[in-house]
Amino acid sequence: MNDELLSISSDIRSMKIRGAGRIAVAAAKALRAVAEDSRANSIDDFNTEIKESSRYLVATRPTAVSLPNAVRYVLINGLSSGSDDVGILKARVVRSAEKFISDAEDALRKIGDFGANRIVSGDKILTICNSNAAIEVLKRAHQQGKEMEVYAMETRPRFQGRITAKALSAEGIDVNIAVDSAARHFMKDMDHVIVGADAVSSNGAVVNKIGTSTIALAAHEARVRMMVAAETFKFHPDTIVGELVQIEERSPTEVIPEELLSGFGSVRIRNPVFDITPAEYIDIIVTERGIIPPQASFFLLTQLYGWKLTDDEPWD
Repeated sequence: MNDELLSISSDIRSMKIRGAGRIAVAAAKALRAVAEDSRANSIDDFNTEIKESSRYLVATRPTAVSLPNAVRYVLINGLSSGSDDVGILKARVVRSAEKFISDAEDALRKIGDFGANRIVSGDKILTICNSNAAIEVLKRAHQQGKEMEVYAMETRPRFQGRITAKALSAEGIDVNIAVDSAARHFMKDMDHVIVGADAVSSNGAVVNKIGTSTIALAAHEARVRMMVAAETFKFHPDTIVGELVQIEERSPTEVIPEELLSGFGSVRIRNPVFDITPAEYIDIIVTERGIIPPQASFFLLTQLYGWKLTDDEPWD
């Protein structure tokens, strides 16, 4: 397999590359590298190579739907040329991957603009994890001259919230960092909760970093507005036909260091990575296509993926 594909897949699996948007862009870059470096001399050989590479990529992280959606985009647009020239087919896959990467960057800019319009100077905002889309909203509001104070939850056990706090502070934004369990303590003083998403289902429920649903419940109780910032490639097409989003559970050593595990005997260490926030706890979802209520997710998904889905995938 292509070396860059293997390296990117390893980085996604180990969470060196983290965040749904970054994962999607990395997947497109991996498929671009496969097409650019391919030595296949026939259409059939190239199709086999790119599809095997796609299956390998998709298997790395089961919850972040941005990954298979990025792969679907590249394959559907790249392999539909109808050409019998393998060179043309390779070039189309490269262009399809580059178009996805460009569109993803443009989507972030639009989300930042749309979301920033909902923030007024003096707002206090709470966030969790490390979302490019959520950060872009906050950065754009700051660039518009709006003063704000952000509370970034640490986001245990991998502490992605610390990355967010550093990124916002580097922009000159006033940031606090606190342990996840302090979210309810601070919630009464907040004006917004702004988070990203790893997947958005057809009923408007949002899959995001573990702890998000607890924060959403506290926000609902305190009548604090809850904004989800998410590119449309994070919307989950399989949920249109009732499929459930698989919640990934990672190694117990992320919670308890390996050298200490033996001291816990038969105790099971649980480490679910994501949770599900119901639509009724979300006020708006900000996408590059505009702002929608969560209840409109079904209609957006049908526009993006159609009314009917089959079990066939482009990498099958």
